[in-house]
Amino acid sequence: MRKLTYFIAASVDGFIGRPDGEAGFFTEYVDEEFFEFLKSEFPETMPTHGRQPLGIDDLENQQFDTIVQGRASYDLALEAGVTSPYAHMRQYVASRTMEKSPDPAVEIISEDLRGRVRALKEEGGLGVYLCGGSVLAGELLDEIDELIVKTYPLVLGSGMPMFASGFGLERFALESVRTFGNGALVSRYSRER
Repeated sequence: MRKLTYFIAASVDGFIGRPDGEAGFFTEYVDEEFFEFLKSEFPETMPTHGRQPLGIDDLENQQFDTIVQGRASYDLALEAGVTSPYAHMRQYVASRTMEKSPDPAVEIISEDLRGRVRALKEEGGLGVYLCGGSVLAGELLDEIDELIVKTYPLVLGSGMPMFASGFGLERFALESVRTFGNGALVSRYSRER
């Protein structure tokens, strides 16, 4: 069974963006060292339209071959005129309001999100990348097998939390931590079952 991994950027105080979700300020930490790390270990987490100008669109997927993202995350791509932002993976968008996908390569999940994600996890292949969305992560918290948190040395004070969910104790075990010269950390946790 493959894993559902929440691969997310966050501040030291656990916010993934401003209250409206905007998080462009994290990109200042993608320096040469951090970019080399992403390129070698997680190239598929970079959108296709960003990989092409960087000359890395030929890199093979290392961790994930499927992505599940929320409507707000997908809307960022649509606003940029991109209907298939992760063309190098199977793409799913969780949305109760989007009736039809604007691209045949993107499937909309409008009902039974947990059931659909469970079915994806039972398939063979690389892992499933849960991309962005506090609400989506909160809805799928019980299904998340692994957290990979890119923590940047910023304190936001308030904003969009990593999980929009009620109080609960979900236990994860720390597997590894990688530090970077710019103060960023990448921590990998696995769910304790």
